[in-house]
Amino acid sequence: MNSPDDTPPDQPADQPGDRPAGPPADPVVDRPERVKTDVDAGVLPGRAAALLGEGFRLALTAAHQDSDALRVVYLFTKARGSEGEPERRTELHVRLDPADPALPSLARFSFPAGRFEREMHDLYGIVPQNHPLPRRLVRHHHWPRGWYPMRDDAGAPPRFGDPEGPYPFVQVEGPGVYEIPVGPVHAGLIEPGHFRFSVVGETILKLKARLWFVHKGLEKLFQGKFPDDAMPIAERVSGDTTVGHTLAFCLAVEDALGLRVSPGAQRMRAILLELERLYNHVTDLGALCNDVGHSILNAQFGRVREQLLRFNARATGHRLLRGGVILGGAVLRAIPDPQALRALEADIAELVDLALGHTVVADRFAGTAPLTADAARDLGALGYVARASGIDADARRDHPFTDLRPALTVPTAATGDVLARFQIRAREITTSIAIINDLSYGMYAGAVSYWPALTPPAGPVSGVGIVEGWRGTIVHRVELAPGGALTRAKIVDPSFFNWPALPIALTGVIVPDFPLVNKSFNLSYAGNDL
Repeated sequence: MNSPDDTPPDQPADQPGDRPAGPPADPVVDRPERVKTDVDAGVLPGRAAALLGEGFRLALTAAHQDSDALRVVYLFTKARGSEGEPERRTELHVRLDPADPALPSLARFSFPAGRFEREMHDLYGIVPQNHPLPRRLVRHHHWPRGWYPMRDDAGAPPRFGDPEGPYPFVQVEGPGVYEIPVGPVHAGLIEPGHFRFSVVGETILKLKARLWFVHKGLEKLFQGKFPDDAMPIAERVSGDTTVGHTLAFCLAVEDALGLRVSPGAQRMRAILLELERLYNHVTDLGALCNDVGHSILNAQFGRVREQLLRFNARATGHRLLRGGVILGGAVLRAIPDPQALRALEADIAELVDLALGHTVVADRFAGTAPLTADAARDLGALGYVARASGIDADARRDHPFTDLRPALTVPTAATGDVLARFQIRAREITTSIAIINDLSYGMYAGAVSYWPALTPPAGPVSGVGIVEGWRGTIVHRVELAPGGALTRAKIVDPSFFNWPALPIALTGVIVPDFPLVNKSFNLSYAGNDL
């Protein structure tokens, strides 16, 4: 679990001119207020409803198998308030009898809770009582009944078959209604997902997305590993979100062990996070233009993307920024050149103006697939999807691991359509460049790390890491056994929250606009299909 300090002998962690070392003066990055409570299943709904009523959100639900019981952890988080109210995190732990693992469903209070419960039922056999939609979520119908792969007694996978027949898609009936099945195999490199459209004419009445064709058992792979051995898995949760998931995992482990990471390392981490946001947002802007037939603009955005990927390679040695975030620190081989970033910012702004100044592009974007603020809030939408619908939420501000003020601004829009999702990305690019240039002032390249020979924890410990990835808020929660090995790692990618929003936004949209709308959400299959 332990590795030596990675700071080169001739490169101290904090150089003259860098911000001072030691505990940061700003209290916003101090350890958030934590509450952990064991509750009986019978009082769970009341406690959960009270927390949601106080403005908490359900960030994560994770099942665990202890030596004598099944245990479910509900993590509720509340953003840091503008009036100095601290960030708050509350965990409710419910112990269940392994012979009869049942607990009351929270689906009537929280839509995301209902999906977490279906996931737990598929993987652990925990039954959410009175669930309004108790159908399978993760397990496809060829998975055998009664086999729960995350349980310790699951054993080797049994023979797969077709015990329950085809997936029970809801059928829309009426004059002229027909179905269009798409996938799960798609053209190009897109990962597998099945989309079932109910259509009249060209208008989509209902879409059902069936995912989890590439469920990898990723969380099971973490179990039994020491944190440093698990780093390659964290880096590969979703290939386009290397920094986001690795950082969330590191923050969770550091939280569990009580390790305070130096301010210099946290600033380096924040720079890497913004570099990841930049190249992905630029890629999406080009792809959205391409989906309305403007391939020249896509090529130009691709040119900018290549420059950003080369920035990444100079910064970490890897175009997708692998190796930049390490336990206890960060590695930044080269500081992004502020003048080069400003030139790219002007380049991107010109391309955005060209796109929105084109009447065909503007017409296809404006008013297409709006997601209302109420729907986004009810579904628990995150990231640019939520902000385009007017939800003012960003973990960089609400759950900060370092202070990004004054460069950080959180743009929102009101229309929730493809145009708004395009514009939010463009505005976030400007913010990311401002953050990078602000944080890199006076910074020296190298490694900043503090991963000492820690005394292994004497008892079980747990920790949470929250990061605003480029798609939205990422949450990792880990538990470590005495000695430091991982006993549980729970991962929540923002796509888990945002996938249900896509069918809602597509209601009333014409079928030819599906690729455009899908790209405006750009949800991760890998991050969802863990």
